[in-house]
Amino acid sequence: MEIYDGMQHPKRAFLSIVVPCCNEEEGLREFHRQMSAAARALFGQKFELILVDDGSTDKTWHVINELSQQDRNVVAVRLSRNHGHQLALTAGLSTVRGDLVLVIDADLQDPPELLGPMYDLMVREDADVVYGQRRSRAGESGFKKKSAEAFYRLLANLTRVNIPVDTGDFRLMSRRISDQVVQMPEHDRFIRGMVAWLGFKQVAFEYDRNARFAGTTKYPLIKMIGFAADALVSFSMVPLRIATYIGALLTTVLTFVGIWAVIGWVISGTVPGWTSLTLLVVMISSVQLLVLGLIGEYVGRTYIQSKHRPLFVISHLHRRARLPDLKSPGISPSDPQDAEADDPLLDEIAR
Repeated sequence: MEIYDGMQHPKRAFLSIVVPCCNEEEGLREFHRQMSAAARALFGQKFELILVDDGSTDKTWHVINELSQQDRNVVAVRLSRNHGHQLALTAGLSTVRGDLVLVIDADLQDPPELLGPMYDLMVREDADVVYGQRRSRAGESGFKKKSAEAFYRLLANLTRVNIPVDTGDFRLMSRRISDQVVQMPEHDRFIRGMVAWLGFKQVAFEYDRNARFAGTTKYPLIKMIGFAADALVSFSMVPLRIATYIGALLTTVLTFVGIWAVIGWVISGTVPGWTSLTLLVVMISSVQLLVLGLIGEYVGRTYIQSKHRPLFVISHLHRRARLPDLKSPGISPSDPQDAEADDPLLDEIAR
C-alpha cells in the first residue's frame, strides 16, 4: 500500500518535522526561522514543526512555548524528564500527523534547506526513506571523525542488518516508516538501525555537515561509547559469539598446558612453570569477568525490557497546527494558497 500516493504534488501532502531539543535555547530561534522557511517553500502552510524538549535545564522550553504562540505551525512537546535523544525522538514521532516525516536536530549541523532536494530524490526514486549520508563533518575533532568512521564500519561488519555508514538520524521518511518505528517496543533504541531493519526502499542523500550554530555537543565521549554499545548489543549477537570463541580457545590452550605439565612431572618428578601458571590464572579470571559482564549487558537489557514501562512520559503537548486531513472552508483543494484565518485549530493539551 502506498502511503504517500500523489507525492508529486506537495500542496496535497502534509509534512511533520520532528526535532529533539536538549539545552538548545541559543540556536532554537534561528533553527525555527530556517526550518520554517524551507518547509513553507515546498509545502506552503501544510506542515507542523514538532519541538520536543528533552528535560532541558536552560530556557529551551520557554523558547519553544514562545515559538508555539507566535507560529501556529509549531507543536510544543515537553517530556517529564531527560529521556535521551533516541527516546525524545520517539516521543516526537508518536505525535506526528503528516504524510511525510522529517527528522532533524536543532543544532543546524544538518542544513534545513536540504528538505527540497531530499523530497525531490524521494519522489524520483519512489523511496520510503531518504537518509542523509555525510561527506564531511565540519567543526568536529579528528578523533571524533575517525572514531565515528571506525564505529560505523565495525557495526556494518558485525550485524546482518544493512545499516548505512556515515549517517545520523537526519532523514525524510514516509508515515508508514515512522509509525512502525514508534510501535517497536525496545527501550534501548538505535533508531537509524531500526529504520534500516524495516527495509522498504531507502536511498542515500550525500551532503556536507555544518558546524554547530550555537551551544555544545550533547554527545561527549562517554555518551558516544554508551550509544555505540546500545547499537552493538541491540543489533548483533557477535559479542556473545566472540565470548564463546575465546572460551573455546582458552580450553584448547589449557589442554596443551595440562599435557605439558603431566609430561614434565612424569619425566622429572616436578612441575615446572609456576610463573606461567600464575599468569594463566590471572588471564583466565580476567576473561571470565569480561564474559560475565558481556552476558550481564544482554541479561540486564532483557530485565529492563520485561518490566514493560513506558518508553517516555509527555508532561505537556501544545498543538495549534493545522490538521492534515481537514480542508479550509471556501478553499478548493487545488488552491495553492492557504487562508490562515480559516484553517481549523487543534486544541491545546497538557497532560
